[in-house]
Amino acid sequence: MPAPFDLPFVQRAVVEIALLAVGSGILGTWIVLRGLSFYAHAVGTAAFPGLVLADGLGFSPLLGALATAGIVAIGVAAIANRGRAEYDSATALVLVGALAAGVILASDVFHSQGSVERLLFGSLLLIDRTDQLVAAAVGVAVVIVSAVLGRRWLAAGFDRDSARALGARSPLPDLLLLALVAASAVAALDAIGALLSTALLVVPAATTRLLIDRLRTWQLATVALVMVEGIIGLWLSVQTNAPPGATIAVVGGAVFALVALGRAGRTRLIARGVTA
Repeated sequence: MPAPFDLPFVQRAVVEIALLAVGSGILGTWIVLRGLSFYAHAVGTAAFPGLVLADGLGFSPLLGALATAGIVAIGVAAIANRGRAEYDSATALVLVGALAAGVILASDVFHSQGSVERLLFGSLLLIDRTDQLVAAAVGVAVVIVSAVLGRRWLAAGFDRDSARALGARSPLPDLLLLALVAASAVAALDAIGALLSTALLVVPAATTRLLIDRLRTWQLATVALVMVEGIIGLWLSVQTNAPPGATIAVVGGAVFALVALGRAGRTRLIARGVTA
């Protein structure tokens, strides 16, 4: 019996993880810094109506998910920028509407089942070349846009009012950030599923944030951690015949818990040393 990483479909999955790690790792730092964790989780789930439409009408699920996620990003940005709600509240409003529309379409119009469920929970071992091209394209876009707008995102992350006073009043940078998060969540749909997208977009960045303060180092460390956790989770899923997306999510959660416990213990030791 061949070793797991000798299998062609496992090799394709490893390539997919590496491609997703670039966009997810860099974006993850901005998500944590800007407090967009709930949005990052919700935007993939809110692609549900697009998945149902694609399944019912027979076009690419990826296109349906991208279109719906794009509408969600625009809707959240529009509501938040008008001052009627912050991002979390705006995300909740848009998410509820998207899920309601998806449930109605799935149950009463198209009666969709299997393929939509696969995209909600992911199937890393069934990805194809199209998935890899999308992940690569999103990664390149994240690198370029982050290099151009990173300073504005950083300024707004620390003090939105001061950033606007310094001239960063255009809503376009924030809209682009939301759009990139949406695109990255959709790119991970086939690999890890909409409901587990935070395992790539949020958890690794939150883990490395406990250890690193400098932005560039934080981003590089997060990219590396996404890749390592993804490959370990993939290997475990093949060995145990468990779903890859869920296994990667468990590995990410376990690493975060260990790092958090280690940091808390170190802080207590330092405090005891100071007071002794």
